[in-house]
Amino acid sequence: MMSNQTSRFLFLIFFILIAEHNEISRFAEGGKRRIHITDDLDDVVDDEEDEAWKQWGKKSPPPRAEFDPPPMDFSNMDLPEMQNEMLKRQLGPVFGFVKLRLDVETTRDVVSDIAMKWTQLARTGSIETKFMGFDLNTIMFTMEKGQDASELKEFVLNQSEAYEIKIGDQVFRRPGDPPLEEVIEKLKNERHKEGTNPTKDEEHRKDEL
Repeated sequence: MMSNQTSRFLFLIFFILIAEHNEISRFAEGGKRRIHITDDLDDVVDDEEDEAWKQWGKKSPPPRAEFDPPPMDFSNMDLPEMQNEMLKRQLGPVFGFVKLRLDVETTRDVVSDIAMKWTQLARTGSIETKFMGFDLNTIMFTMEKGQDASELKEFVLNQSEAYEIKIGDQVFRRPGDPPLEEVIEKLKNERHKEGTNPTKDEEHRKDEL
């Protein structure tokens, strides 16, 4: 009886030792294995890019202006008020011209300097516009956001060198200033009475007007 129990005990110990040996062997073999990543990734499709990565580097679209309907009744408005209401609803790019005061002595370099100064000042005031010299008495401008045309008009008429600004078919001047054509005609009459002849530069500037 004792012999049978001893045999069973030895068999159980032998079985446990063999089982542990197999587990250790499998663990060692697993540690020796290496994962091989192929260099051929042509067939690999990465569809896990997030939306932020896809939009990175793209120019963000300008915000859409909210629609502001015009007033239904213009009967109580004067002409400048109606023009301002129309300017507020300009959409898309606009361009126009600024006429300089006739008492401002200009050359092409002076006009270019004025245009550059206005461009920098306008950007400081968050008005995205670009001014360019057009002739000895005129500066041209382009503007991406037409809805800022009202602010542009106020900016230009606050510049001492400017006499009037034309945006589309609308012309704006300071209150009380006569049309530029009347100023030119008045200067011609004064020169005629004085018996003086305009210089070549002055004649050229009047022709450009």
